[in-house]
Amino acid sequence: MSGMLGQYVHLFGEKLVRRRPLKPREESESHVAHLNTFDLVVLGVGRILRPGVYILAGKVAKFIAGPATIICFLVAGLSTMLSGLYYAELGAQVARSGSVYFYSYVTMGQLHAFITGWNSILSLVIGTARVAKAWSYIFDRLIGNHISQVLQEAFPLHMPSFLATYADVFALGLVLLMTVLVLGVHESALVTKVSTGLSLLVLSLIILSGFMKGDLHNWQLTEQDYTLATAGSNDTSRLGPLGSGGFAPFGFEGILRGAALCFYIFFGVHIIATKGEEALTPHRSIPLGIVISLFVCFLAYFGVSAAVTLMVPYYQIHPYNPLPQAILHSWGALAGYVVAVGTLCALTSRLHSAVCRMPKLIYEMAEDGLLFRGLTRIHACAHNRVKSIMAAGILAGVMALLFNFTDLVDLMSIGTLLSYTLVAFSVLVLRYQPHQNFSKNKRTEDKTEMGPVVEESPLESAPEAGTSNPLKSLCNPISTTPTRKSGQIVCGCAFLLVLLLTILSLLLALWPSQVFSGDPGFTAGAVLLLLLIAGITAIIWRQPQNPSPLPFRVPALPVLPVLSIFVNVYLMMQLSSVIWAEFGIWNAVGFAIYFGYGIRHSLEEKRDPQPPASTSQTLHEHTPSAESS
Repeated sequence: MSGMLGQYVHLFGEKLVRRRPLKPREESESHVAHLNTFDLVVLGVGRILRPGVYILAGKVAKFIAGPATIICFLVAGLSTMLSGLYYAELGAQVARSGSVYFYSYVTMGQLHAFITGWNSILSLVIGTARVAKAWSYIFDRLIGNHISQVLQEAFPLHMPSFLATYADVFALGLVLLMTVLVLGVHESALVTKVSTGLSLLVLSLIILSGFMKGDLHNWQLTEQDYTLATAGSNDTSRLGPLGSGGFAPFGFEGILRGAALCFYIFFGVHIIATKGEEALTPHRSIPLGIVISLFVCFLAYFGVSAAVTLMVPYYQIHPYNPLPQAILHSWGALAGYVVAVGTLCALTSRLHSAVCRMPKLIYEMAEDGLLFRGLTRIHACAHNRVKSIMAAGILAGVMALLFNFTDLVDLMSIGTLLSYTLVAFSVLVLRYQPHQNFSKNKRTEDKTEMGPVVEESPLESAPEAGTSNPLKSLCNPISTTPTRKSGQIVCGCAFLLVLLLTILSLLLALWPSQVFSGDPGFTAGAVLLLLLIAGITAIIWRQPQNPSPLPFRVPALPVLPVLSIFVNVYLMMQLSSVIWAEFGIWNAVGFAIYFGYGIRHSLEEKRDPQPPASTSQTLHEHTPSAESS
């Protein structure tokens, strides 16, 4: 009985890590390399630059970080840049254009891919709901708050605080209207360019206004200024908290909390990494494209947050309409209306692009059998993914209807941080694995048909280190190339590192004063965790790395991925327990779908009912969907 149970558990575990094989493509099916560095930068800026900054900058400045919002964007941008480099190496492992979900399925296995894809769906859906919510807020403010007043009277939500105070039927209608339009009109490059151009134009006007009309005193506000503002205000309830005043009124904790929220604003950098097959010089243009795109977007976000906090004291910023209000405060009503209309135009084109992108990933996962097969239905006349489009549109509309903007930002940020953590973990593990042929070109297959080619497996190139002395294999492996044993050591150490880093992040997030004030128990616990983390990192460092040439390799392994995982997890701990509960519910639903349906209906299950004996077994053929999410 125990033997049968052990075999069942082993087979079940093999299903979770089963990879999606690649089929060699003919010359005619391959993408022609045509993208240079400039093309990738334009693509990256178009995907990363988000109109959500129109509201987010004001929200973070007023309640969370004050003028130090610019530092929040800097922290988020630097961490995102590292994650972009991990995406670049992950894409180089596959050497095929596709989504991050597809890369995860090919390299890390089914469960890892499902978690990545499911949380990417969350980011895409919330991104659409957030744009609709921003459109609703700004338009409502433009016409004198009449929409919100009517909706509060007609559709009040007497629900817990994590939901909106009223059902935003207007935002729901926007999403559903755009969904219906997308059923007949596909996403166009022209719409994307127009959206990016409008966003850059509006943001440039805001930045110029900030430098022309801004006052540096607004970065050095005191209690006396706050008292004068309170005395001169007809509605003191609209004033935000003062904090301690100065440039960072809410301290280091406020900067970290703000950085955790600002992460989602850089979401989309992975689109550059998925273009490795189409780039002319991927080893150079992809990392450069990632870095330059993030730098351009950071300058835009930095300029906007600096301009707003220079033009208006941070405690007087309107949380849902900061940019037009700042222009109105400095230039007058006409300029404020012009900026508001320009903002709405940019949001409209961005909403169209967001609704177009949502169904692609849902369709790809359903096509693989991890989501319900009915979502792959193609409309006979329009030739579009009708079920995926409707499902994505309804889900985004419901979120725009029920959730307020802040909770949508929080939920998207935690999903983005988890995605960044997963990709850093993937690169850390894959670099130390034996060579695995994820894709085979046609020439190799032809050689195989002509006659067997005898290749020496990495598992046979050197004896398994540490069979007689396990400790020796940890600190001084015999083989100079990765073996199955060294790969298993790194995989186990990486999981242990994530656990220890999570505990350390939780300790620093919940009890920072006790840890840094020298409390014996808390300080000793933090030091012990640091020593364990350093020791396990050293064990990984001693293991041999895979010498296979890649177009791009992340430097400074294993230190850089460990640092990135710590930063991402620590920033996730800055988010509220309510957001964690909502995120847990989303993933619980996802796991229910996966274990109840996906694991039994996936293409890999139908292709090979018996799981492969090892991860280095020859992969079967399958044609992937190379669509980018």
